[in-house]
Formats: sequence, structure tokens, C-alpha cells
Amino acid sequence: MIKTVTICGSMKFEKEMHRIAFLLETRRNLNVLQCVCNVDNLGVTPTEQTSLENAHYRKIELSDAIYVVDIQGYIGNQTSKEIEFAKNNGKEVILHSEYGLE
Repeated sequence: MIKTVTICGSMKFEKEMHRIAFLLETRRNLNVLQCVCNVDNLGVTPTEQTSLENAHYRKIELSDAIYVVDIQGYIGNQTSKEIEFAKNNGKEVILHSEYGLE
């Protein structure tokens, strides 16, 4: 069975997360749920931000694990909350820095 993972990480690594998702699916046979990226830099209302966050947490609930993009060891505040949420929900936490994917 293919494991489903949700990518978590700082949006400053947005481009890297897209590349990593591709590699996870093509080289590691994982099904990847990605965060929604605001590629057009549209204004986001507080209500929309809450909706995005709720959707991301739902993706974590649906996943077997989260895949944390921790480039140069960086894990931001929101990603730390996502890690805690995943652990509290019995999800595996995979750190990019330890996964050996490149």
C-alpha cells in the first residue's frame, strides 16, 4: 500500500517543497498532499487564512505521516504546531534532513 504524506514547511521553501513532492512521488512511491500556494500573491483575509489552515490540518488527519521540509534545520512556528498536531494524532513525522532524499 502506498503511504500518504502531507508536506509541511515554511513557505519560504515553496519551490523546494514542489520539487521534493515530485521526488517523493517518483522516487519513494509516496502519495503527497501539498499545501496550497498563493502563487499570484493575492491578499488573504483572516477568514481565508483560517480556512487554509483548517484544510491543511485536515490533510494531516487524512495522511499516514507528515514530511517536514526542514532545510538547513529551519522549522518555523507554524510547522512546529503542525508537527505537534501530527504527533497528537498518531502520525509519523519524517524530517527531510534525515530522509536522504536528493
